[in-house]
Amino acid sequence: MQALWMVLASFFFATMAVGIKVASTSFNLFELVFYRGLVSIVFMVLALRARGIPLKTPVPWMHAWRTVVGVTAMAAWFYAIAHLPLATAMTLNYMSGIWVAAFVVGGAVLYGKATPQGPLLGAVLAGFVGVVIMLRPTLDQSQLFAGLVGLLSGLTASLAYLQVTALGKVGEPEGRTVFYFAVGTALIGLAGASWVGWSDWANVRWQAAAWLVPLGVLASLGQWSMTRAYSRGATLLVANLQYSGIVFAAFYSLWLLGDPIDPLEGLGMAIIIGSGFVATALRRRVLPGASAEEH
Repeated sequence: MQALWMVLASFFFATMAVGIKVASTSFNLFELVFYRGLVSIVFMVLALRARGIPLKTPVPWMHAWRTVVGVTAMAAWFYAIAHLPLATAMTLNYMSGIWVAAFVVGGAVLYGKATPQGPLLGAVLAGFVGVVIMLRPTLDQSQLFAGLVGLLSGLTASLAYLQVTALGKVGEPEGRTVFYFAVGTALIGLAGASWVGWSDWANVRWQAAAWLVPLGVLASLGQWSMTRAYSRGATLLVANLQYSGIVFAAFYSLWLLGDPIDPLEGLGMAIIIGSGFVATALRRRVLPGASAEEH
């Protein structure tokens, strides 16, 4: 199923997060955004040229909107990470799956095109419950504004995913969608780094510098896989499968940092994995003849 590309995307993004943790010891966030975008531009130009896909697009404004909401989501998430406990920031960002489900179901009801997706929606909600159990977010009164910004990160991320779906519907190649997002990301990163300042390369650790190219490649592969999932797969199922990123991150923490997985985290992980299997089975049973365009 095309939606399973989201699991591969989550793996690439979780691996990229490891690199960001290492590279952030020498580079600020805007620099990382710039280098990630720059490497992704080069990677996607080579990939598109190898496939014979032109860079020119017939829907530039659709790409512009995807870039605006995508970069807004990224900036809001970075702000939330800086001002909230990491678990809380991640939980609010992962609410994008709930927002996607709300927009899809609400839109179907509004336009009289509702399909029997109640059980699939339940699987999405169950997956988010697993995320909450694993991360156990906290928020005090002084962090309410940052919490609202974190909530905004999830909302705008869901709009970006839905715009990716819309681009797929008009026949836009996934690689071209990733390319234009990389251009927008690089420009925002360049502007931000020029404002806050660039790191002195004399003080850059080689381990951090060594991650700059892999970060861009992993970002490209993750965005490409995610774009294919949302362009061709069932939207609610893809929204559920994106929670697998939390599971990959937990295993990386165990493997690289030696952080143990306690019983409550194990329960949350089991719920996330189980909801993914249930959602996949429900999609096949409830809508066995659904095409990639049915969401």
